Amino acid sequence: MSLTSAVKKQYRSIAHHLDPVVIVSENGLSDGLLGEVDRALVDHELIKVRISVSDRESKVLLIEEIRQKTGSELVQTIGKMAVLYRKSKEQNAKLSNLVRYAHYLNRK
Repeated sequence: MSLTSAVKKQYRSIAHHLDPVVIVSENGLSDGLLGEVDRALVDHELIKVRISVSDRESKVLLIEEIRQKTGSELVQTIGKMAVLYRKSKEQNAKLSNLVRYAHYLNRK
């Protein structure tokens, strides 16, 4: 599933108001960290992840590995932040950032 540029633009406007829910340090990825990213995607659908590594190439590789292992789509990267999206099987209106910030999706 590939997101269109229009959808990515809408998701970026929502993500602007979000705080990172997971922080990846120099230690890299672990099963626990990937589990936390997966849980956050199930609950929120659209999340920010902070990648706190100094090497740009390592950051790109970590983001791609997270994306592949969680089955998510990369919406945007800015500096050390990555915005990831994965559609939830059952959307929770109280937790889903897409539902909570739906007014940003309806703007033209």
